[in-house]
Amino acid sequence: MEVILLETIGKLGDLGEKVQVKSGYGRNYLIPQKKAVPATQENLEAFEKMRAELEKNEDEKLLQAKERAEKIGAIDLRIAAKVGEEGKLFGSVTVRDIAEAAVAEGIELERSEVRLPEGPIRNTGEFQVDIQLHPEVNAQIKLVVVGED
Repeated sequence: MEVILLETIGKLGDLGEKVQVKSGYGRNYLIPQKKAVPATQENLEAFEKMRAELEKNEDEKLLQAKERAEKIGAIDLRIAAKVGEEGKLFGSVTVRDIAEAAVAEGIELERSEVRLPEGPIRNTGEFQVDIQLHPEVNAQIKLVVVGED
């Protein structure tokens, strides 16, 4: 299935690119989320008329993401969890826990923006957590996991 991207999508393409995707991905995710439209002649013409407005919106999103990255990079999160022997956690610290801790600190953060490539955190200590705010903007949060008293 060929679609025209209405916004930049990481590892897929930039705004306005015509890309080939699997039909299920296009029909079930990209089109309903208004991230793309089918690549028909009518949609190509309509896209060219809306191009300037879409590029302006994309630039605004990028600027907002950079501002959020500065705020996020300035905070240190502290999460207390139950700990067993040798600093191992009962359970784990997940993206949900990190997002909730950031919101409690007054930082707007979605679970989908938190990246834990090695999976949930299962030990106490200091960690650098990657936050992807925009396909072009990444930030890092210093996370300290401590044992509860």
